[in-house]
Formats: sequence, structure tokens, C-alpha cells
Amino acid sequence: MTDQCTSATVTNTAEALESTAFGGTSRVFVAGLFNQEITLDLYMSYSAAETFATLSALVGTTTTVKVSNTVAGLATPSATEPRFELVGCYLEALPVINASMGELSTISITFKGGVLTTVTA
Repeated sequence: MTDQCTSATVTNTAEALESTAFGGTSRVFVAGLFNQEITLDLYMSYSAAETFATLSALVGTTTTVKVSNTVAGLATPSATEPRFELVGCYLEALPVINASMGELSTISITFKGGVLTTVTA
């Protein structure tokens, strides 16, 4: 779907668990569970094998999403053009229509959870 994507944001978050003990003078935190997300802004197309047809079947399921800063990095990742893969992520919602007169229809979707890896070779 690279031909429909206008923006991608990959977020890797470690939930902060407080581990401050009695007598501490500052709050102390340790990493808890990781929570990854990939948010994509896409042009909405209803043609066969395009945005709606591809994504509508993924709502409520888990899948793998791969993103890179460049098309070359997506096909052949390297240290300077890594590919980020979110395996086992969940698509909760798909905006079916987001349209205004005189503008191209666009949507923003977020894949949540899963395991994030960075591929460099």
C-alpha cells in the first residue's frame, strides 16, 4: 500500500512502573510492558486490492505491518535505511468514509500492540 501512504509514525513505548521506596526523595521508575504502535495516513481508495478492500478484512484481527522511510528500505533494508516490522499487531478501527468536497479522501489508522523489530539486513 506504499502508493496510498502519505505518512507513517512508529512509536515504541515502555510503560513506566513506579518503583519509588519509602525514604526516597524522587520518584523512580522502571520499564513495564512495551506498547508499540504504527499510525498510517492513507488515501482512501475503494478499487479492488486498494485501501478499503485490503484493510476492511483486517479490522479486529492481528497482522504484520512493515514500514520504512524509503521504498528501497522497505524492499532491501540496511543500516541507513532500516525497515520496522510490527508483528502480531491489532487493527481496532477503520474509518470507512472521511471525505470533503473538493479534497482527496484520506484516513488515519493505528495498528496497536505486537512485537516491534528493526531490520537492517
